[in-house]
Amino acid sequence: MTKGESITRRTVLKKSGLAIATVVMPIPIKTIPNNSEMKEKNEFDVIIIGGSYSGLSAAMALGRSLKKVLIIDAGDPCNKQTPHSHNFLTQDGKTPAEIASLAREQVLKYKTVSLLNDIAIYGTKTNEIFEIRTRLGELFLGKKLIFSTGIKDIMPKIKGFAACWGISMIHCPYCHGYEFNGQKTGIMSNGDSAFHYAQLVNNLTDDLTILTSGKANFTEAQRIKLASHNIDVIEAEIIAVEHEKGMVEKIVFNDGTKVQFDAIYGSRPFEHNSEIPMLLGCELTEQGYLKVDDMQRTSVKGIFACGDITTPMRSVANAVYTGGLAGAALNMELTTTTELF
Repeated sequence: MTKGESITRRTVLKKSGLAIATVVMPIPIKTIPNNSEMKEKNEFDVIIIGGSYSGLSAAMALGRSLKKVLIIDAGDPCNKQTPHSHNFLTQDGKTPAEIASLAREQVLKYKTVSLLNDIAIYGTKTNEIFEIRTRLGELFLGKKLIFSTGIKDIMPKIKGFAACWGISMIHCPYCHGYEFNGQKTGIMSNGDSAFHYAQLVNNLTDDLTILTSGKANFTEAQRIKLASHNIDVIEAEIIAVEHEKGMVEKIVFNDGTKVQFDAIYGSRPFEHNSEIPMLLGCELTEQGYLKVDDMQRTSVKGIFACGDITTPMRSVANAVYTGGLAGAALNMELTTTTELF
């Protein structure tokens, strides 16, 4: 597969007799002569559900160890709207799509790694083997699973907010803050969360305002600290965001006022893109992330997880790190076991 090729499910690219990959051309699938061959083609050492940065990183570690790997990915990353990625060495300033495209190209050069454009919808474990079924009716068997399915941010019912999310309505000062330094900045949050953002962002701009969209909930010590740094607090409810192609221009409040801003920070509640880990028994943390140990193992034997579903530290660099760690740790488990299909 070359850079720039898109992928679809129904074409099979045979790679050293081991892997299934998908490409855009509508070539019919070769007839499979018997059930045993079909079973072999659908069996993998590892099935990785989710093929963005963390999943691809895990696949590279496993592919370099000649493990037979299937990545199942829907091609709908959470940062698809973000114009540029930052704070990742060698990739600073590139678009998320550029980074992902190059990553896929490099990972799929490993002959035992395959990529399927589909969505995993069901999983079960039978006799130490995991079975994964996809939306398009495929069934795959794996000795181990890695979940790197990511999370979906839940947008507030504020007109214009979603169109700006990841562009000028941002969650991470390390990923986006430098680009808005010295500009009029808001923090859409309250209480400890808003105060934490203020601590992180205060050195990036002298024009900072907290937007609580309701009664402010700060301790007296926090109020004094905010005032000492000339950080204003607006309690009026936010009803809309005026913007131009995702770039914030004004925040509209329910009292009819409008205030100009260049960027707004804030975190959002989230939901998991896949319920399969929980259906298989994986535990969650109090924050709602998949619970993993220091080797990215979940609470269920044979299941690993990486990327945004495991940590609030959401960045491309961290996703790549946790994916690489998961792949290496899982490979060690495969290497030191005699499990066979």
